[in-house]
Amino acid sequence: MKAVLSVVLVLVVISSTIAKYIPKSGKRIPQTLSRGWGDQLIWAQTYEEALYWSRSRNKPLMVLFHLEDCPHSQALKKVFSENNEIQKILDEDFIVLNLVYETTDKHLSPDGQYVPRILFVDPSMTVRADINGRYSNRMYAYETGDINLLISNMQKAKKLLKAEL
Repeated sequence: MKAVLSVVLVLVVISSTIAKYIPKSGKRIPQTLSRGWGDQLIWAQTYEEALYWSRSRNKPLMVLFHLEDCPHSQALKKVFSENNEIQKILDEDFIVLNLVYETTDKHLSPDGQYVPRILFVDPSMTVRADINGRYSNRMYAYETGDINLLISNMQKAKKLLKAEL
């Protein structure tokens, strides 16, 4: 019996060390605003609120357009939410907003309205059209295999911010 309890205890300890990313400030209450893209992140509710946070906290904004019933959005959401590196970078260095509707700001759809689409906005409220994905016909689209490119683009958005301000 003691051996079984010891094994269970070891398994619990091991599973807790390879768990999901937990922010420095501790586990947060999941928000419905995450829509499954990162329950431990603090998500802005509106584009206007996200711009305000970006400017006041001097952090870049990542805007994620998706649809709940889109299979491409759902596949990206699964990989995105399970990637600890993405979750950590977003928690520490970005303001995040996910939208299931289009905004009135045409700068957020420079090459059309499609999903999933990820754009970066700097604290001066400039949409970074130069930070894009690998597709020429959908410049801001990312697929499940593009996670490393997305991480690289997130790092680029951070570096540009430091170099420009």
